[in-house]
Amino acid sequence: MPLVTAAALVDQANNGQVVSFPTDTVPALAAKPDAAPLIYQLKRRSPDKPLILMTASLPEIWDYVVGSETEKEQWQAIAQQYWPGALTLVLPASAKVSAAMNPTNSGTIGVRVPDLDLAQGILRETGPLATTSANRSGSDPLEWMTAIATEFPEIPVLDCTTQEQMGKIGSGQPSTVAQWTGSGWRILRQGTVSLNV
Repeated sequence: MPLVTAAALVDQANNGQVVSFPTDTVPALAAKPDAAPLIYQLKRRSPDKPLILMTASLPEIWDYVVGSETEKEQWQAIAQQYWPGALTLVLPASAKVSAAMNPTNSGTIGVRVPDLDLAQGILRETGPLATTSANRSGSDPLEWMTAIATEFPEIPVLDCTTQEQMGKIGSGQPSTVAQWTGSGWRILRQGTVSLNV
């Protein structure tokens, strides 16, 4: 499938297809949460590796997580400090989260708001999407949209060749992943954001 415009990409995501677009870190493979099994298939990804729910803005996150008022205040404080940005928070999942996003442990969900206008614009049109890096499992994340189109010819890939760096956008570094333990944060993956826990 050729590189496509943002409007075409949004249409196809809203029709249940896997799509790819840049983020502030590495480009994403993304789909509606209920279509998450298609991402696992495409990446040949193990079901014990959950996907991340990406949204255009912070308020959208809260319907997808559950916690006490005190916990939510702590989550909100961290989110307001680091979002939009390269931090993924793993929080207790609400019933609204599709179990397909985390097949072996649907009790939690990783959530993030990317710091890239292009990605936020797409997410505003699609609503929250299940996301992961654009690569086959076990391979390094692909950073160029043209490389993603070559590796995954069956999916729509956003045409960014008129953007800076001819289709390479983002830091190339993965997000930091921090999981809520009930009393504080545990770093699951250290990325570009340094969280003092």
